[in-house]
Amino acid sequence: MLKHLKQLFSTAKHHPNFGGLEILKYIGPGLLVTVGFIDPGNWASNLAAGAEYGYTLLWMVTLSTLMLIILQHNVAHLGIATGLCLSEAAATHLKPKQANLILGSAVLASVSTSLAEILGGAIALEMLFHIPIKAGSLLVLLFVTIMLFTNTYRIIEKWIIAFVSIIGLSFIYELSLVDIDWNAATVAWITPSFPQGSMVIIMSVLGAVVMPHNLFLHSEIIQSRQWNIQDDKVIKKQLRYEYADTILSMFIGWAINSAMILLAAASFFKHGTPVTELEQANTLLQPLLGNNAAIIFAVALLFAGVASTITSGMAAGSIFAGMFKEPYDIKDNHSRWGVLISLIVAFGLILIVSNPFQGLIYSQMALSIQLPITIFLQVHLTSSEKVMGKYKNSTYTKYLLYAIGGIVTLLNIMLLISFF
Repeated sequence: MLKHLKQLFSTAKHHPNFGGLEILKYIGPGLLVTVGFIDPGNWASNLAAGAEYGYTLLWMVTLSTLMLIILQHNVAHLGIATGLCLSEAAATHLKPKQANLILGSAVLASVSTSLAEILGGAIALEMLFHIPIKAGSLLVLLFVTIMLFTNTYRIIEKWIIAFVSIIGLSFIYELSLVDIDWNAATVAWITPSFPQGSMVIIMSVLGAVVMPHNLFLHSEIIQSRQWNIQDDKVIKKQLRYEYADTILSMFIGWAINSAMILLAAASFFKHGTPVTELEQANTLLQPLLGNNAAIIFAVALLFAGVASTITSGMAAGSIFAGMFKEPYDIKDNHSRWGVLISLIVAFGLILIVSNPFQGLIYSQMALSIQLPITIFLQVHLTSSEKVMGKYKNSTYTKYLLYAIGGIVTLLNIMLLISFF
């Protein structure tokens, strides 16, 4: 009898009160994913796009964001319906060799991501305090490691939301200083264009927005909002609230990414000034827009670098722990090793990178090459009745996701062709 009462109490405890403001409790996981595509790699890609091609490549941000909404909602669907993250689901439902190969490539992608994130934070420290890149990278690495190893997920989430808010406000200020051709920008947001020589930049923008580690991360952190995955009514409401969180968060990411291109187009492209380094962008902003603009640019970059390094480390921990069929838990050794592998190997690569800006650009290209593997893994799992039960993808959703994977693969082939 006592056992039965405990079960009833436990079930009641995990039924949310879906009131009018309940959706506010869901805002958070999507913003952690958003940080991943307003990271320093995006800054490098977007500034290069705007400085070299003006408003022309804004359409890539729109396309990438639309694909991202569909992919992120779908992978969060996996986490809510099964209680497993993408990595755990792969290890559970694929043959061990297949799972290890796919997840191993995802760990390498997370290393590439962490390289860009740490490097971006270090570049910001150099802009603000003239700290050498390698020393700055070490400072970012130490700060992020301490943050991840000493804080709960809930505390980290609050910090990330604050960081995103600061970054967004910084770009609102920056845009208020320049004259934007909104008519040209509006057309560019919805009109695909492939200027000569732009393929590398297009692919880097794609890799910087739709990032493989973020798909693993979202399926993990959405479970921080779990209540009772046995109750169909609760699951359906969770899915609706998650979708609202994802759309809001992705819109914020789209706006910030667009703002980067708009700023570069209205300042650098307008004056015929190409940007080959993030430090150069900061230096050029000062005579064009004033000292405050340059400082705010660097501060926003620092917050972006630190925040995205935190989420990159979390994603790596989730992927590595998932290989052992375990959820992410920073107190667990597998999660800790995943975090450390990603951050320390990335730091080691930074020590031998000769051109930081090119390192950022090509790290994003590396992500776009691994991305189709993660997408097709995700579609396979979320379309499986064995994995998802009655929450598997509909036929329409399945083929839409496959189409997105096909588009990404085609763009990768176009990238390889562009090198010859």
